[in-house]
Amino acid sequence: MAKSYTYILLCNDNSYYVGSTKNIDLRFWQHSNGIGGEYTSERLPVKLVYVEVFTRIDHAFQREHQLKKWTRKKKEALIKSDEQSLKALSKKIFSEKTNSKKEVPE
Repeated sequence: MAKSYTYILLCNDNSYYVGSTKNIDLRFWQHSNGIGGEYTSERLPVKLVYVEVFTRIDHAFQREHQLKKWTRKKKEALIKSDEQSLKALSKKIFSEKTNSKKEVPE
């Protein structure tokens, strides 16, 4: 069964890059050698800090897009496998006055 991956790279400027691929070794090599994309090529060296494995590339692609919307703190909780922080950062709070949703402060 073919594998697909969603991954997070830590760039030299301390930013995160999220991607997905069918070949994690090749894709990391490309990023590390400046041919993996404009964003990472300007922020070398990069370090692979997180990987999730999927059986279908469309699932890896969907996860990539989900993670790209996350805050830095939430990505770091995922990278550290800090389930408690991840849950807290995922919760919504409701204002009593307007009954509208607000993100939990970081």
